[in-house]
Amino acid sequence: MAIDKALLAELAERRAKVLAGGGTKKLEERRAKGIMTARDRVEALFEPDSFQEFGAHVHHHAHDFGLSGKYMAADAVITGTGYVEGRPVAVVSQDFTVAGGSLGKMHAQKICDLMDYAMQSGMPIVVVNDSGGARIQEGVDSLSGYGKVFHHNVAASGLVPQISLIAGPCAGGAAYSPALMDFLIMIRGQANMFICGPDVIKAVTGQVCTMEDIGSADAHGSVSGNIHFIADSDEHALQITQELLSYLPSNNLDDPPHRPSQRISMSPDIGMNDLVPEDAKAPLDVYKVIERLVDDGRLFEVQKDWARNIIIGFARIEGVVVGIVANQPMVKAGTLDIDASDKAARFVRFLNAFNIPIVTLVDVPGFLPGVAQERGGIIRHGAKMLFAYAAATVPKITLILRKAYGGAYLAMCSKDMGADMVFAWPTAEIAVMGADGAVNVLFGKEIKASADPKAKAAELVSQYRDKFASPWQAAENNMITDVIEPAMSRPTVALALRNTLSKRETRPPKKHGNIPL
Repeated sequence: MAIDKALLAELAERRAKVLAGGGTKKLEERRAKGIMTARDRVEALFEPDSFQEFGAHVHHHAHDFGLSGKYMAADAVITGTGYVEGRPVAVVSQDFTVAGGSLGKMHAQKICDLMDYAMQSGMPIVVVNDSGGARIQEGVDSLSGYGKVFHHNVAASGLVPQISLIAGPCAGGAAYSPALMDFLIMIRGQANMFICGPDVIKAVTGQVCTMEDIGSADAHGSVSGNIHFIADSDEHALQITQELLSYLPSNNLDDPPHRPSQRISMSPDIGMNDLVPEDAKAPLDVYKVIERLVDDGRLFEVQKDWARNIIIGFARIEGVVVGIVANQPMVKAGTLDIDASDKAARFVRFLNAFNIPIVTLVDVPGFLPGVAQERGGIIRHGAKMLFAYAAATVPKITLILRKAYGGAYLAMCSKDMGADMVFAWPTAEIAVMGADGAVNVLFGKEIKASADPKAKAAELVSQYRDKFASPWQAAENNMITDVIEPAMSRPTVALALRNTLSKRETRPPKKHGNIPL
């Protein structure tokens, strides 16, 4: 006895309505503008025929303000799972063609149910934000929905990776869900994200600004630091997502997707020696060092346009997934400031949560001096780096290239801060402060009293640098593992990583530490 054809016809009809979203016209209008629909995004993210939808026929329960009986396909949000490079990933894709992608009670319930499933199953969560915000017609139910989503974001934090794609409007309270996630990707020229828009700001403060000033991808990518990647289109945003996932474990109990080479090449890279400037005061472009250190010269950089005096990103070294943290002397001399400290600390905490080894490249003359930095709380912000590194139990390999002065040296994961292995080039200067400053403090009176103060200062600087501003005193005191030729950096770091992959470190049980936020 065959199934009733009328039932199959009804199923097909209902499914067609769901797939049509806000209607064929709206879908085609978006595509004509070069903007993907919510379902287009899901299909492009996953391997073919791997998407399994959750709650396709969910419908809102609202009755006020004209919503009674009004059909909203999938309640304006598509949820489900699919595969990216053979691994399951959960997805939420808001549908702007249906009620502007607005969030109501059932919309939020779908998101929370999927997040529960992802946490229980141990898979990453990707959320495509494209919404006009709260569904005002549902009143407090909409506000409650946001609260439940935020609560789930926090529950998932450190358990499974969370990635947000800002693909359209993301305003007011809606912006806080992405902000609670691990990585934010924003599409230039298509998306905006803000708490208070230009009109509200003008009405309340009198300040005149544009959406480009406060809510654009460029503003968040280079000024506020609220996002991690800028994409040029939907397709580009999804490509970034796929590449990011290729470095991440599925959950906090998994190892990253390492692809260790069968044999580590111990051949020197003589070109690394040539990167080191003869003049110790000349800047060293750390990008060139990273390029020679990592596989295929490929650094998947995070927050590349914000706090450019420090570089963070993912890479592989002889197939082992690592997080790179590196001072960039080409910007602000590589000093640590408020933004750089925040940028590095948050990244280190992510790496630790998801079992990703940390490789730290040090060339830091200190914390950035200045009234604005002091009044802005550089003490508190710098302490975040100290806290993040000290709390991290993953493999930590540090390579000191040149300058490593004062508290900034400690903040860049010295051995005393828990580094498993610390290597230094012969050019390394490990000291409380630079030679010039130290000599002025120690021998100021003697220099002034000498017949030739300039010559005397130069003599004392040379003596100080030879004795203290070198790797040898640190090596003699077991503060570094070894002094190496720059040419041996890649094989040395690769071997150290391979040796520490099995590291297990248990800390005394506690709820959590109190990071200086």
